[in-house]
Amino acid sequence: MTDYIKGYQAYLVGERHASANTLSSYTRDVRQFETYLESVSKDILQVHRETIQKYMDWMTGKGKSAATVTRSVAALKSFYHYLVLEGYLQKNPAQNIVPVKVERRLPQILTGQEVELFLEQPKCTDMKGYRDHAMLELLYATGIRVSELISLDVTDVNLAAGIIRCAGKAKVRMIPLYPAAVKALRDYMENIRPSMIADPEEKALFVNMNGERMSRQGFWKIIKYYQEKAQIDKDITPHTLRHSFAAHLLKNGADLRSIQEMLGHADISSTQIYANLINQKLKDVYNKAHPRAM
Repeated sequence: MTDYIKGYQAYLVGERHASANTLSSYTRDVRQFETYLESVSKDILQVHRETIQKYMDWMTGKGKSAATVTRSVAALKSFYHYLVLEGYLQKNPAQNIVPVKVERRLPQILTGQEVELFLEQPKCTDMKGYRDHAMLELLYATGIRVSELISLDVTDVNLAAGIIRCAGKAKVRMIPLYPAAVKALRDYMENIRPSMIADPEEKALFVNMNGERMSRQGFWKIIKYYQEKAQIDKDITPHTLRHSFAAHLLKNGADLRSIQEMLGHADISSTQIYANLINQKLKDVYNKAHPRAM
């Protein structure tokens, strides 16, 4: 089994160009399936459709969410596809498995006042404050993903034009910045970053206190720190600002196609959820305020 997984990992990286996150999660899912097969005395090459169906039922019985079960099925479909390609099997036993229907929850967003309060938390009194202020302003100004934020290089920012260049999942996109974000970036890039970087050749736009590129975990801690300082009673994640960016644009008249372009969604259906969010809020207001709805 170990050899199969090693080969599968090489396939994901070399042939599928999978991200580090996909590689990690798919490998974990396959290893968990391997553990299950050992408990029921099954070999990886003797698996049938019914085996995987029972595994899904077993996961559900263990309290796993529909999203987790669905991702595991996707990983097994991919894994067995690889085994078929390599000639270990003639048929993919997971091919016709129907994924568990995942209820798509509406994302949580911040109100305009909550965003203002949150962005005010980093104080520009030291290097960390200037850097954190620039990061949060940029995140809300553009709605980019945290992975995209920490991947930005200095050359991706055009302060004169007021735009950033973001290399996302599907394609490179140019996203405008509002004046306050431009100012925050200029203050950080011109006055602070040169003193923070450990290597004069460092390309990363945002660096940690060791002068190296900011990590996802490091930025997560920053978000949580300022959430606590702001005393906002919502679970704020880096994606919360992305959701808030999209919902606020839509509420103020931006069209879905433009928002789709800025967010880097490959499919308009991914952007449509923000319209659903706005519609749900309107329904809530209607149901609370209309005299015949009460």
